[in-house]
Amino acid sequence: MQSDKTTLNDLSIFDHIEEQSVFHHLNFTTTSGGREYFRHMLASPFNELGKIQETQQILKLMIKYHTQWPAIITNGTIMVIEKYFDTPVDDLPRDPNPISAFTYSLLSSADYSLTRYSLKHFADFAKGCNSIVHMFNNGSVPTMLATVLERIKMLLTKPVMQHLIVHDPKTQFLKGEVLRWAYFLRQHYKPEILELVGIFSRMDAWYGMATCCKNRSFTFPTLTKQPSPFLEAEGLYHLLLPTPVTYNVGLEVSRNFMFLTGANMAGKSTFIKAVGVAVYLAHVGMGVPAKRFDSCLFDGILSNIQVEDNLVKGESYFFNEVKRVKKTIEKINDGRNWLILIDELFKGTNVQDAMKCSTIVIEGLRKLKNALFILSTHLYEIGDGLKQYPNIKFSYFETHTDDGQLVFSFQLKDGISNDRLGYLILKREGVVEMLEGL
Repeated sequence: MQSDKTTLNDLSIFDHIEEQSVFHHLNFTTTSGGREYFRHMLASPFNELGKIQETQQILKLMIKYHTQWPAIITNGTIMVIEKYFDTPVDDLPRDPNPISAFTYSLLSSADYSLTRYSLKHFADFAKGCNSIVHMFNNGSVPTMLATVLERIKMLLTKPVMQHLIVHDPKTQFLKGEVLRWAYFLRQHYKPEILELVGIFSRMDAWYGMATCCKNRSFTFPTLTKQPSPFLEAEGLYHLLLPTPVTYNVGLEVSRNFMFLTGANMAGKSTFIKAVGVAVYLAHVGMGVPAKRFDSCLFDGILSNIQVEDNLVKGESYFFNEVKRVKKTIEKINDGRNWLILIDELFKGTNVQDAMKCSTIVIEGLRKLKNALFILSTHLYEIGDGLKQYPNIKFSYFETHTDDGQLVFSFQLKDGISNDRLGYLILKREGVVEMLEGL
């Protein structure tokens, strides 16, 4: 599924403040390699339904066997293995006898100690990889996972790896064993071990994704490939909120354009991002934060939420809004299925100009039947003129006052908002009183 840097930023998939990113809240991997592999997977949503469904099947299996995951492989284990390969040591004897082994341990004591310590971690790694293979022995597995498991099995067939797998961790390695096996690993099996580390990173990424879906009670979405776009969600929420409100939403070809209104802080931006994040995660193959989520296979998702001016190029906020709209039209006029998210269109110009520009853009975009649109605006006045178009769905977030205090229900309702709360917010925050006292 196509997206771009602007969309990833708008949806906070990644963020320069990591704690504010979707990636951070989804990351349950146990190793640095798994974390980076998951980052890659999250940055590369699928455009093929088969790969999405296969990933879902893998994650479901991971959840099923979750308690069997080998905790013996830690991030420290991987770090020791990689560090040992990068650390120079005195030449290891190829086929040590008791005397040469004792001599090495005496004359190269520091290197011997490092080798013996590292070999314990190699053993833990081999045992853990072997456990992963046996985890999935009881039934069929998706082709993508089966290929990975088969490669792990092949890399574990070497006698040294088998010795490490069956070695009793309560028993000390003999000096000769330490040096003989370490020689083989360093001189003859380094590429294979590093390949195995890379494979484990991929497995750890899947395990982390499964853990996230399990711990957060995500629902695996149902995606279908069809020529007309649709999206239907029940109990949808934004995963970054500590106490989220849920939404029900439905869009399809005959009602493919949502005209969304409501006061500031009423929940419009959060709702738009919640839809975008869920669609994005669905195409990664993950579960989504919803009770139920059904949609078509989207070919792309584009957003226009946090447009900024460009001082270096001398481009205004409004000009960049126009450029973003132009780029969107160029991209989605290809007959493929798109999800388009627009928050507060044309904030960078005066109200009358914004109303005219917004109306023209909406009347043009709503002609495209291959895309779903969610567009929020404060320009409530243009809504009446748009009611003539049957494919535009009008929704709003309601706000009311209670004893001078703003009350937000955060519930999505049918219709157009008529809230005018800017002055009330100004007064509630004491700004009016401050100005009157000047």
